[in-house]
Amino acid sequence: MEQLPAHRPLTVVQLPDGSHVYADPASLPVQQPAGPQVVHIHQAPPDRTVQRVALGSGVGAGAVAAGVYFGPLLVGVLTAIAANLAFLAFIALVLGWAVVTVVRSVTTSTKTNGRTGRKGR
Repeated sequence: MEQLPAHRPLTVVQLPDGSHVYADPASLPVQQPAGPQVVHIHQAPPDRTVQRVALGSGVGAGAVAAGVYFGPLLVGVLTAIAANLAFLAFIALVLGWAVVTVVRSVTTSTKTNGRTGRKGR
């Protein structure tokens, strides 16, 4: 066991051509970073797109923080308003149906009781 060389950890390294190999990190040349990483807007998650556009156009971090805070809040408020309007529309529909039903029943009962037909002469 003493004759074995010292253990060197091998790691998976991605080469510039895109292939992966097991290599000793100490024997690899130092790679320079290619530059800043560019994340395109269409690749960003939906909730971050507005923030990326705002930061890219020079808007300050305060405006971005306000968008992060008030964006979901605005969605919640609009959803609540839409739910209230839907509920009010349903109540109006039910009340309209009730009024039409009552009016029909009242007019049909007065028509048959208050009129004399031809056979009555």
